[in-house]
Amino acid sequence: MIVTKQILAINLLSYLQHKTTLSDLVAWAENAMMEGDIQGEEPEVVRDILARLGVADVKAFGLFWDDCYDFMLKLGYVLKIDAGLVA
Repeated sequence: MIVTKQILAINLLSYLQHKTTLSDLVAWAENAMMEGDIQGEEPEVVRDILARLGVADVKAFGLFWDDCYDFMLKLGYVLKIDAGLVA
């Protein structure tokens, strides 16, 4: 499995959009750390974020909005929130 900053960002964004669960994100990150081929720029950034996501299901670590925001910035993306009233 090839892992790049873009692929990592896509997986994290999928979690933030409730398209995948935290358990799925953690499992993907653990698998990417063990079997992934990290490619592209700043592989240490990708590795650090994957390591952090791999323990996000542990109560002592968790995964917060600020964490995700910081991760996406490190990956070269800016998160924006768009809210609307629920009818």
